[in-house]
Amino acid sequence: MASSAPEGSASEKSKPRDGFSSRAAFIIACIGSAVGMGNIWLFPYRVAEFGGAAFLIPYFIFVALLGFSGVLGEMAFGRAMESGPVGAFAKACKMRGGRIGERIGRAIGFLPMLGSLALAIGYSVVVGWFLKYLASSASGELAGVVDTGAYFGALAVDFGSVSWHFIGLALTFAVMLFGVSRGIERLNKVMTPLFFVLFVVLLVRVATLPGAGAGYEYLFIPRWEALADPTTWIFALGQAFFSLSLAGSGTLVYGSYLKKDVDVVSSARTVAVFDTIAALLAAMVIIPAVFAFGFSAASGPPLMFITLPAVFQQMPFGSFVAVVFFFAVLCAAITSLVNLFETPIEALQSQFGLSRGVAVGIVAAIAAFVGVFIESASSVGAWMDVISIFVIPLGALLAAIMFFWVCPKGFARSQVELGHGKPIGRWFEALTKYVFVGITALVYVLGIFFGGIG
Repeated sequence: MASSAPEGSASEKSKPRDGFSSRAAFIIACIGSAVGMGNIWLFPYRVAEFGGAAFLIPYFIFVALLGFSGVLGEMAFGRAMESGPVGAFAKACKMRGGRIGERIGRAIGFLPMLGSLALAIGYSVVVGWFLKYLASSASGELAGVVDTGAYFGALAVDFGSVSWHFIGLALTFAVMLFGVSRGIERLNKVMTPLFFVLFVVLLVRVATLPGAGAGYEYLFIPRWEALADPTTWIFALGQAFFSLSLAGSGTLVYGSYLKKDVDVVSSARTVAVFDTIAALLAAMVIIPAVFAFGFSAASGPPLMFITLPAVFQQMPFGSFVAVVFFFAVLCAAITSLVNLFETPIEALQSQFGLSRGVAVGIVAAIAAFVGVFIESASSVGAWMDVISIFVIPLGALLAAIMFFWVCPKGFARSQVELGHGKPIGRWFEALTKYVFVGITALVYVLGIFFGGIG
């Protein structure tokens, strides 16, 4: 039937622009894009390292500030321009500088688009690792591994996970061929709620482990002296910023598929709340489980692929728990990966007039060709560090400048108020034009100084 076939036919140009079918679908997709590895393998470590529950105070403050400025701004900017960053930046600059401004804006808009593509390429390598660990957990292979460090080391080498990497890409792009409403939306409607359900199951299981209480104490007994340490605030800012997927790309693109009558203020609030819930769930699963068996709570790939598999081996019904865990994490990773890849795909469609199928094919080919050369842990780590430190916050900063400064006075306010039902407060301009733009510039500088803060 035509209704179930992927997009990309010759008549596609005559069709109206694809989009989300409802506000709920849009919110679920945005939550799916925001909930990713930062929530799962970095947030628990940050909480434990920087004061336990005390860390949550600056984190909640920054989530609220960024949610009510950056997140709603990117949603509204994309919706207003009905385009991703390349088209949105071009239209914003055209308002100020005519045709010349439009060309300048279009050129600038390629930076966050390419940043999103580059981040997705690195992310797809990690998705391949998750697929391998999910399959190993299901087959029982992982339970019999003697040295989990060596097992991961054999996988995370040059050309060490080509097949799993490509399977992950194939699954991702197969969904994306069907477009926004019939592909991305349907994927997120299943995988995003499933992530939360599975992590609640894991939460209940971990809570019954002897010794888990020490992990909860380490997480949530506040060490107030940490609040006097500036690095606590710096890393709380970084965690909040990157966790909310502020990049001038993915959220902006999803916003471009949004109907005009949707309230972006409440949508941004909902996304921020559920993103925070996801991070807290991950912390309450991972840290107590690690403590229960006396392991180190190191962050990053060692936690996910070395420490936790060893924990699962010692846990009663550990093989089942491992399957649930890696499937839940895969849900979060795939929904984030789809969002990252949608930015360059949308740009190829809107700026070069390509069909959905051709755009997906080009991006898939680039991702496979480049990604296969960065499959080692050191290579993908260095790749992701460069992109996350130098490109992602710069993309968010440029998008903020475009929407809040380059667009005519009052334009951002009018677009945010669409669908809200009432005027927003006088706080809006101060929070967006000055606080958010300033914070984003600070994230960029601090990320370079500290070698990454999120």
